[in-house]
Amino acid sequence: MFVAPDPGRARLRNALRAVMGVALAVAVAELCGLSLVASITGGLAALLALFTVTDSTVRAQRVTTALLPAAGFPVLALATTLHGVPLARDAVFVAVVFAGVYARRWGARGHALGIFAFMNFFVTQFLHARPAQLPELYAAVGLALLAAGAVRFVLWPLERTVPPAAVPPAAPGTGLARPTTRQAFQATAACAVALGIGQTLSEDRWYWAVGTAWWIFVNTASRGETLVRGFRRVLGTVFGIGAGLLVAIPLDGAPAPTAVLVALCVFGIFYTAAVSYSWMMLAVTVMAGLLYGLLGVLDPGLLVLRLEQTAVGAVCAGLAVILVLPVTTHATNDMWIQRALRCVRACTAEAAARLAGSPVADPAPHAAELELYLSRVRLSLAPLVHPLSPYRGRKARARRVLALLDECAVEVRGLVSVAADPDASHDARLAAACWRVEAAVEALLTPEAERAAEAERLPAAAVNPVRVAAEPALAHLHGLERLLAQLDGPLRTASRSPLVGA
Repeated sequence: MFVAPDPGRARLRNALRAVMGVALAVAVAELCGLSLVASITGGLAALLALFTVTDSTVRAQRVTTALLPAAGFPVLALATTLHGVPLARDAVFVAVVFAGVYARRWGARGHALGIFAFMNFFVTQFLHARPAQLPELYAAVGLALLAAGAVRFVLWPLERTVPPAAVPPAAPGTGLARPTTRQAFQATAACAVALGIGQTLSEDRWYWAVGTAWWIFVNTASRGETLVRGFRRVLGTVFGIGAGLLVAIPLDGAPAPTAVLVALCVFGIFYTAAVSYSWMMLAVTVMAGLLYGLLGVLDPGLLVLRLEQTAVGAVCAGLAVILVLPVTTHATNDMWIQRALRCVRACTAEAAARLAGSPVADPAPHAAELELYLSRVRLSLAPLVHPLSPYRGRKARARRVLALLDECAVEVRGLVSVAADPDASHDARLAAACWRVEAAVEALLTPEAERAAEAERLPAAAVNPVRVAAEPALAHLHGLERLLAQLDGPLRTASRSPLVGA
């Protein structure tokens, strides 16, 4: 977390902006004379608005932020009204889980609205909100969204200078094969079981088990990713509880120091989210302990219960991805690696056309898309390269694949830079080199049965070092050819030894 690259200090600035937005939301609620419960609700609403709205354009982010009340207010009303009717409350909560995950099929906007709806139900359980408090909860959430929007789009509009991070296209499918549909059933099953077990542990704090199961399914696509995320959530919670025992309990809800530490936790959540789920969960757990202190209900037993509920949710999520419509980690890895390789092929073809004089060819969009696919490859391979992974051979191959794909990205960026040079001219050798790169990608994507015939048609990859040095484009193309040839080994494994075990 402390050494991860932060180009342009984007994570740092985003974290500082989040602290500003949440602080402003809470300050406005307090100035309006709202209750402590309403102020906390408003602060959490601002945090969610700043954390979950990730549309690809600023205009789309504004629209999504404006739509958040449409998703949150009905759920808030249901959650408070049904608080004293356990069976109906539980049934509605499970339905909200399914709808919230299913909404991810509509991209970043559906993802944000689904999370906001779920968390409005969750927060009412966390704060034990009652129907009589509903008007001021609405007011707090509305004011919080205005405050968060003012900070994000007016006071500190980071996205005007740094475009929002793009999201890789989702995997397609229909029916139960569609990732969002499959995950909706998995998350619903996990949350339903977690709810039942959580209530046997505590009639009042069962919601932490459901919340754990829900969040483990966010930004995961395979059972390996889900299992690793569950492990990291439990690990972060363990350390967070230790920190809570040292910090939150001695404070005993003292307002001023608690507010300062909550601000630090908000910063930690945003600063570490992109690089360490465990560190983020540590910050979340400490913040929850501090909020319990403000509410006057914090004690060591409550923190231990929090850990128990987290473990329940993580186990339920793990069982759900194994038993309910499972998708293997190997299948997910294969999909994202193939997409990255096809992107390399498309970028090479566009660069060749550009160097040949085509005025419309542009490899730059494909290079940007490659970066997105590589981020998904890293995420999908995370279970295998995890320090606790028992598959040493597969771990070594996965690390080799990541290293080679990263080198491919470097060569692609170099090729795009050369192609963008107006003085670059066509060389007869470029066509052959580009063809060999495209053929090498095709060979990696070709089923085993057709691979031998394809290999026979591939030209030799001999390179004249002097001529390569004289032509930067050829150097990058030959570099790609070499890297793709080296990928053949780790990607082509025996049937009983896939890159990531099923």
